[in-house]
Amino acid sequence: MDTSNESAFERVQRARHPQRPYALDIFEHVFTDFKELHGDRRFADDPAIVAGFARIDGTEVAVIGQQKGRDTNQRRHRNFGMPKPEGYRKALRIMKLAEKFSRPIITFVDTPGAYPGIDAEERGQAEAIAYNLREMAHLRVPTIIVVLGEGGSGGALAIGIGDRVLMFENAVYSVISPEGCAAILFKDATRAEKAANSLKLTASDLQALSIIDEIVPETQEWEFSEDSAEEFSANKVTAGLKAVLLRHLRELGKITKEDLLEKRFEKFRAMGKWAGA
Repeated sequence: MDTSNESAFERVQRARHPQRPYALDIFEHVFTDFKELHGDRRFADDPAIVAGFARIDGTEVAVIGQQKGRDTNQRRHRNFGMPKPEGYRKALRIMKLAEKFSRPIITFVDTPGAYPGIDAEERGQAEAIAYNLREMAHLRVPTIIVVLGEGGSGGALAIGIGDRVLMFENAVYSVISPEGCAAILFKDATRAEKAANSLKLTASDLQALSIIDEIVPETQEWEFSEDSAEEFSANKVTAGLKAVLLRHLRELGKITKEDLLEKRFEKFRAMGKWAGA
């Protein structure tokens, strides 16, 4: 799909399109034998994060993803893809199980951000995110991150620490939404388009900055029509993802656990390094 002339804010709108595939669509069309696990064993189950174990070409892996909803009832049930602390703790529980049984981990990021409600704050939202960052940095199994749609702030980063960070062509990944940025900087959320251009949140921008490792191209079948009542064809939109994941799993499988940790540490330490003139 040729979207090279689109603005950053147009990419944001594509990333938010309600007919883009979500994590459960990927689990169905890229993986087999998906078995979902529920609950954080501390408070509750958070439907905004789906997690469990599956197979990809016979390789057993843990899969974790942020899940939005397509209609009003689903969106309310999934909390619009905004996880609460129990969601992040559930995700980490699955990651620890994967580490125990030497299963690679693949996460799918698609959230406007972590849920900012008072109940989430009361249960330790910031602590849950911070704890995940630390623990994911030390996982002794290969970990692949895929930014599927929106990658919003710490809510995305809480399942975003890995050995490979991939990003779909029209996905976005940023510390804040363009509207939030515009409201803070310009006191006017309607100037979101200007903010989007400044945030460098597109896949091409982030690859140039070495924040992500690879862009997953989107085929022509990703084109959606606002007037079309037809649902997307998930087997078409996931066409290239499986091959990319298998390639990275093979590459990471050849690296020792010690080297895996060291390379992961170096990867994230290098981000944001300033080289003065």
